[in-house]
Amino acid sequence: MDTSNDFQQFQNLKVEQLPIAKNKLHNWTHFAGIYAAEHVAATEFVIGATFVALGATTKDILLGLLIGNILAVISWTLITSPIAVDTRLSLYTYLNKIAGDSMTKLYNWANVIIFTVISAAMITVSATAVRFAFNIPPQLNWHPTNPWFVLIVLIVGSVVVSIAIYGFKAVSEFAGICAPWLFVMFTCGAFVLLPALSIEVLEKTIPSGWSDFIALGNQSIWTGINSDGEPGIGLTEVIGFAWAANTITHFGLIDMALFRFAKKKSYGLATSTGMMFGHYVAWISAGIMGAGAAVIIGKSIVELDPGDVAYYALGWSGFVIVIVAGWTTAVANLYRAGLAAQAIFTNHSRKKTTIIVGLVTMIVACFPFVFSQMLPLLTYAGLLVVPVGAIVFAEHQIFPRIGYTRYWLHFRQLTFSTPAVASWALGLVFGFGLNALDVMSFFYLFLPTWVFTIIIYTVLAGRYGAKNKYPEAEAKEKLRNSNIQKFQEQQAEKDIIPVKDKSLLTKVLHIISLLALIITVVLGCIVLFGSANEELYIQNREQFYDYAFICTIIYFISAYWALKRGKTKNIALS
Repeated sequence: MDTSNDFQQFQNLKVEQLPIAKNKLHNWTHFAGIYAAEHVAATEFVIGATFVALGATTKDILLGLLIGNILAVISWTLITSPIAVDTRLSLYTYLNKIAGDSMTKLYNWANVIIFTVISAAMITVSATAVRFAFNIPPQLNWHPTNPWFVLIVLIVGSVVVSIAIYGFKAVSEFAGICAPWLFVMFTCGAFVLLPALSIEVLEKTIPSGWSDFIALGNQSIWTGINSDGEPGIGLTEVIGFAWAANTITHFGLIDMALFRFAKKKSYGLATSTGMMFGHYVAWISAGIMGAGAAVIIGKSIVELDPGDVAYYALGWSGFVIVIVAGWTTAVANLYRAGLAAQAIFTNHSRKKTTIIVGLVTMIVACFPFVFSQMLPLLTYAGLLVVPVGAIVFAEHQIFPRIGYTRYWLHFRQLTFSTPAVASWALGLVFGFGLNALDVMSFFYLFLPTWVFTIIIYTVLAGRYGAKNKYPEAEAKEKLRNSNIQKFQEQQAEKDIIPVKDKSLLTKVLHIISLLALIITVVLGCIVLFGSANEELYIQNREQFYDYAFICTIIYFISAYWALKRGKTKNIALS
């Protein structure tokens, strides 16, 4: 059979419109790195303060965050990664096959806006840290009031855009460098400021045991009393908060864009680096750092910005962590925004759409209000996209099991799906209606909304043609998928792949970067465990500030150098 015409058709398509080829797939370490870096973000400082303001107790925080983040990992593993690995498509492309062009464009525009604002907020946070370092006045209005702040935003934003335009590999490599350092610094930040709290509450530099730590937390951090002086949220709300924080990416299936590169469906478990070490450890550490910084400065934790907290926890390294943590989240979300834009403007490459979206993002980032409103945005954005995730889940996972035809709309060559649009609209009415009626915690609204939308879409799709069989169209689809695989195998023969560098210098660079992290941890432990009195604690803390910053510089230079050396040698697959 002559497949040259089909191959020419595939050649003319953008890479993002085709399933990911086998030779482009990645091991679990890529996903562990990218989730670790993305979910240890500058927002963790804000969320750490949020739990304090909401009035959670120490035990509820420790147990609730553990359960909620485990549920989030399970959601990625059972819902998102299986569909992504089956299709090898991003949601932005796959949705067109299920719901038609009209709904897909509307949905993709919503995602462009959501992820543009999230990226802009993270760039603003990073710029705030630089602002603090150069003594530029705080930006408290909705618009910028200092031209130097605008310049800093544009410089910081240009770094984010530069990384994002190079695609998934660049994003994962950047995350892989940042993630280990972010873990170390968030942990050490808690080590450094816990003695300040202990001196204030327990009159000694370190809690004697578990009961002392719980007492310290209940009295100075997670007191169980909210900012209005009333009893705060309980265990179920903490669990719901942790689980719902990323509904946009797991139940909403946005992270199909990342997991389409996964070799196995089980790689969804790699999100545990972001959830357990990132959200769990980082949120708890942020609470400790915020409370400790508040004691030192003499303010309430809710009055501090990320720059204040990071500086008093980590010194000059604190400025770096706010910048880097903002970058890692902004890069991943700008990559998603670029994908969504490319799915709308299919005649343009993902790089071009990412650059355009990135320029808009940098302009939006100049307006400080985006960061202050980000948490409400994330919450409502999750509820907005969950019904769409439910529609895709129903068609991909449920339809084949109940005898319905997957891709029935595509087989009928329709561009508008009444069942999909109606289900999305009814899902939104149902979800926001439950919120208006206040019948349950807002954090759990995504669950009944998801189930409701699945039921509605299944019923409506059955009436509009999903119950019917389309043998000829299915045969053509199967042949097309086979041709795509052959085309990609043919293209893979022309590819150039990097050869892992095993030279002595590269090994030494890896050792140096590892030693920099180990020394930083040791310095943090000295502050926590080696401060017998307040005077020695202050001395150890100042020592940590100085040497941890030196270790930070050494780590990034050696880690980046090792990465660059590892990419210098290439061979052709053929």
